[in-house]
Amino acid sequence: MRPLNYAILKYFTEVEEASADDVLMALKSEYSGFSAFTHDKVQEALMTAEKNGLVGESRVDLDDNNELRVFYAADSEQRDTINSYIK
Repeated sequence: MRPLNYAILKYFTEVEEASADDVLMALKSEYSGFSAFTHDKVQEALMTAEKNGLVGESRVDLDDNNELRVFYAADSEQRDTINSYIK
């Protein structure tokens, strides 16, 4: 099994865009037992990936509870970079 941060990055090579909630739903079956598998930690991982140029913020909206939801996406160059490091 890949480290959680690797799985998060790899997920962005398979989808057009995703929020932290989307990542949590997609990886739940494999990573739900990890202590870092929380909304805050996944959001932090996504913000770090953005700062490192591996994903970019694609849009924001409000969820059903009127909480801000940030979506991220990886363009083709970012996907190539992720795939070159994570097989």
